[in-house]
Amino acid sequence: MTESLPNRRQLLTTLAATAGAALLPRVSEAQPKPKAAAPAFIHCLNMSTIRGQKLGFVKELEIASKAGFRSVEIWINTLQDFLNSGGTLAEARKRLDDLGIKAEQAIGFAQWIVDDEATRAKGLEQMKREMDQLAQIGCRRIASPPMGATQTPGLDLRKAAERYRAILELGDQSGVVPHLELWGFSANLNRLSDVMYVAVESGHPSARLLLDVYHLYKGKSSLDSLPLVGKPGIEIFHVNDYPSTLSPEVITDADRVFPGDGVAPIRRILQTIRNPERPIVLSLEVFNKNYYAQPAEQVVQTAMAKMKAMTGGI
Repeated sequence: MTESLPNRRQLLTTLAATAGAALLPRVSEAQPKPKAAAPAFIHCLNMSTIRGQKLGFVKELEIASKAGFRSVEIWINTLQDFLNSGGTLAEARKRLDDLGIKAEQAIGFAQWIVDDEATRAKGLEQMKREMDQLAQIGCRRIASPPMGATQTPGLDLRKAAERYRAILELGDQSGVVPHLELWGFSANLNRLSDVMYVAVESGHPSARLLLDVYHLYKGKSSLDSLPLVGKPGIEIFHVNDYPSTLSPEVITDADRVFPGDGVAPIRRILQTIRNPERPIVLSLEVFNKNYYAQPAEQVVQTAMAKMKAMTGGI
């Protein structure tokens, strides 16, 4: 009987093994793996890129989704065409949701900044109506360029700031934020310093800038000033490229090309605006007739490949 009992050495060995096992975490109690870092940039398709194919609101979304885009920038008039043809805002939102797409921003052209009071009043009405519509489809930004004030220089920037604040306050009601857009070809708000002044002078916490690789070049804005915008000032940024053969004086909207197909200092720009606190939406915006002559599916697939190459390693 005594030979069947464990000896002292066996007992100590067993106890040591048991104690060691107790210190090891069970598989089910293992610490969760750290979450992957959020991407620095979100790839977004501005529907200007396939606007020339005249596909309509729904087809544009379907093609973008098939190419892998989960963010898009829609155009207000394309949405209006959808509504005028019998579609509803609820249906538009369902299309977006079903395709797994977020409308990051809408491109609109309300004349909110002009000096003429009657025209400006209509512009404010239009802006409010469009903001209300966008809120219903889950879109929380609207581009706000100096529409109607592009031909004659001399716009009072302090008045422009007051008018920008007015549409920002409209945005407070709907939850849709107007982003002040730089237009390099315009007689007003064509330089980075102009839109920075108007945004700061508006005195509104939601003021944001909508900048563009091409428009910074067209308006001859210095990229050395770009860091002064500050990280909170940029949420969405238009990307594109331009050829070396066209100076700012002669280049036009239609001359923009895919990122990487020109000479723009895109990587420098992206490194400057990169925000460690949240990803920046990069929306590819071109109006190239050569792309419009191609199948939309091919254009959008190329756009995605170009954007991935553009942001690689940044």
